[in-house]
Amino acid sequence: MSLKKIWELLKRFKKQCNCLGWKTSENEDWVEINNKYHNFVLVNTLYPSTFERITSNRKCAIRDGISYRVVETDYMAWLLSSSPDKSLWKLISENPEILTKTAIYDLSPILKGKSFCLKLNQTKSPVFQEFEKFLQENGIETRPLRSNEEHKYALALH
Repeated sequence: MSLKKIWELLKRFKKQCNCLGWKTSENEDWVEINNKYHNFVLVNTLYPSTFERITSNRKCAIRDGISYRVVETDYMAWLLSSSPDKSLWKLISENPEILTKTAIYDLSPILKGKSFCLKLNQTKSPVFQEFEKFLQENGIETRPLRSNEEHKYALALH
């Protein structure tokens, strides 16, 4: 499985969001409800500097016809195809308030044929809660994402 499979999963989720009456974009990875934007960021590798820069900026491009406008995102979810680097944990521990608006989903176990993914979601985003429900409805269990050392231990137990 590749990043393409994650993209397809997100595409199916956005269709479900449309059925709930939430606004989505065919080309961008955001969901809008109650004038709040919930943005998904798909990456192969998450570098702490990129994470910090994007989460502190909190901007998202929205297509309006043939032009774009930039909006402030209320919540951001990172969809990772590889486990996060241990230096990310240092950044998060130094800035725990990041986690009130940012979720991280390590989908690398799915890419390896497992039926679970790892999550770090302390947000109150109804979109991300619905995303986790969607994953479970599609046979993907969500488990807590921890630091690399704990992560390796957790994977060895399953």
